[in-house]
Amino acid sequence: MPQPPHPPRPTVPARRPRPGGRAALGVLALALAAALLPSAATARTGPDRATGHCANLDRLRVPGAAHQRADCLDGLTTAATVASGHTDPADWAGLTPKNLPVPAGVPGIQIDGYFPDTSATNTNHGWNHDAQFVVRLPDRWNGGLVVAGTPGNREQYANDRAIADEVLARGYAYAATDKGNTGPAFHRDGSRPGDALAEWNTRLTQLTRAAKAVVAGRYHRPPARTLVTGMSNGGYLVRWQLENHPELYDGGVDWEGTLWSEREPHLLTFLPPALRAYPAVAAGGPDADRAREQMYAAGFPPGSEFLWPSHHQVYWDLTQRVYREELDPGFDGDTEAGTPYCAPGTVPGCDADYDWADRPEEVRRAVGRIALTGRIGKPLITVHGTLDVLLPIARDSDVYARMVREAGRGRLHRYYRIEGGTHTDSLVDAFPDRLRPLVPCHRAALTALEAWLGGGHRPPPSRTVGGPTGATPAELLTLCPLGR
Repeated sequence: MPQPPHPPRPTVPARRPRPGGRAALGVLALALAAALLPSAATARTGPDRATGHCANLDRLRVPGAAHQRADCLDGLTTAATVASGHTDPADWAGLTPKNLPVPAGVPGIQIDGYFPDTSATNTNHGWNHDAQFVVRLPDRWNGGLVVAGTPGNREQYANDRAIADEVLARGYAYAATDKGNTGPAFHRDGSRPGDALAEWNTRLTQLTRAAKAVVAGRYHRPPARTLVTGMSNGGYLVRWQLENHPELYDGGVDWEGTLWSEREPHLLTFLPPALRAYPAVAAGGPDADRAREQMYAAGFPPGSEFLWPSHHQVYWDLTQRVYREELDPGFDGDTEAGTPYCAPGTVPGCDADYDWADRPEEVRRAVGRIALTGRIGKPLITVHGTLDVLLPIARDSDVYARMVREAGRGRLHRYYRIEGGTHTDSLVDAFPDRLRPLVPCHRAALTALEAWLGGGHRPPPSRTVGGPTGATPAELLTLCPLGR
């Protein structure tokens, strides 16, 4: 659930009672609407629509969409869409290394639009409407479709650099959704605890079905293969879809997916201990060693200490407060999303004092509505960095892999623990001698999944993947061998 590595802290105003329907409140406007208007240089009009590479564009319809806009583009990857206004760089800021190569030369059709919804946190295109989506249809199609939900609480273009560029260059059609609510006040959407998170799953299912129909309309045949992928919260969606709607997909790649489980652990169990212990670690002195051991016990791995300061500053507190507000709004009474960075015992309802074990059964029921089971129905490959300190691997993917095995679905799963990987790839730029990017590991997993589905070539056994010996930082942007 990454945000940019050092964003300005958003202000979350006092909570109002949850409405009976979905709240309509714009938050976290990440770009001016004008920045997303297509330019004449790359958004084609006129004869090309009927006779050129975008033939039949005007007849393409996204089933169920309340609004859509289709454009014929010379390039569908960020090499072109940044200039043409068909992506929003603010959506994917902080998610990839700055020197990640960007493929070019992928002409085709882009359809932007939204499904009916009554919340309005997504301001892209000036639409002020949630349930926004993007569908991209390359001219040179490989017969497949990749669908994705976004990480964090970001909008529909958040995967463009990390995922969409690569799959479009491989010839896949691509579709992504904003999950139905965005921004740090996403928890205002819905009438009961857990509604906003549950909507994420509904929206990806909705988009998958619609995108399959659009692909069939564009290419005159349905996709031969449909894959689902995503990082962080998007990885959670991959897991949930393959557990609950395996009929829609052939397989998926889960990039450090968020774990929600009725049995624990989840972020509401390991973030509060970090909020309590880290200040003593940072202060040094006689309590520092004991506090550091408390961090380890909560799941934060030895060797990751250099990442703790930035995560304390940017991620842990805000993540705890907004997700706790979504699932357990009664903890802090009428205050919305707690008190930022309060020390334990200083104010009522301080999230550093949060104790999952003491919360009422209704909170567990809210988590149960979105919980994972491990009962996947199609092949799944998971990649997760061993130095992740937002979703520590020992409290997340290690646990999910065990859930899959216990559910009797281990033959459908491969799990690669990537040594030196962390939650947000842009941190590799700050620590090139300590971290490695996960984006090439995601691409290697996608290749392994293609071979698994296409020719029955089973991927290498699940394992911890070390870095390529002697690889340079530039080589690490493209190398991640999963086998021994």
